[in-house]
Amino acid sequence: MPAELRSPRLAVLIDADNASAKIADGLFEEIAKIGEASVRRIYGDFSNPRSRAWADILSKHAIIPQQQFAYTTGKNASDITLVIDAMDLLHSGRFDGFCLVSSDSDFTRLAARIREHGIDVFGFGEQKTPESFRQACRRFVYTENLRGGVSSTQEATAPAKSLQPPEAAVPIIKNVITQMESEDGWVALGEVGRRLANLASDFDQRTYGFRTLSDLVRKTNAFEIDQAKGGAMRIRIKPAAAPPAKPSRRRRAARKPPE
Repeated sequence: MPAELRSPRLAVLIDADNASAKIADGLFEEIAKIGEASVRRIYGDFSNPRSRAWADILSKHAIIPQQQFAYTTGKNASDITLVIDAMDLLHSGRFDGFCLVSSDSDFTRLAARIREHGIDVFGFGEQKTPESFRQACRRFVYTENLRGGVSSTQEATAPAKSLQPPEAAVPIIKNVITQMESEDGWVALGEVGRRLANLASDFDQRTYGFRTLSDLVRKTNAFEIDQAKGGAMRIRIKPAAAPPAKPSRRRRAARKPPE
């Protein structure tokens, strides 16, 4: 009898000093799309008001707290403990991926070190997260996108100030399409989505206010769309509109009113 297929095992490590407790529900919903959160640990000084909000929801998500008292001002014992635990879990060989929840660039080297072992790293942090940490992850999800859903039929622009307008996604989508080999310019939207994830770890259609990539593409009005009934969607870049023709000298002379 074939062995039961199991979801990828994930180690979820949360920096309580740099992550809001308000994202907890959306965070674990997002992680469930990736795999099974086998280890769930959070690091911080829970006697501090900044981290205390997490204490009220630990049991709901079965998160194990790792209390770190701030004995010395300016020293972050929580970060050090998180890194030590991450390396112990990595060398146990039991995990297929790590979820690092923080907006702190100090974890850039940790993410890179884990990926050097061939293990995927998924980052979760605010849009202010430095690019170095975002790009060190296989995929990076902005936590602003985890605080509320976005309707697939939504026609408005980004619902929150931190999100970007749909037009901001056009350059990177065009960049991906131009890199794909196609005789007539048409490319499969699904392949575009995969390449977007490889090109920019933090690309997420929710950042632009939409649940699906197809909705985002339609809203930009920068691409032609083709989808046969029951078939996969294809897109290509709309040709640039030709500038209006200038009237000839003869036509301009004919228009000149008599003196």
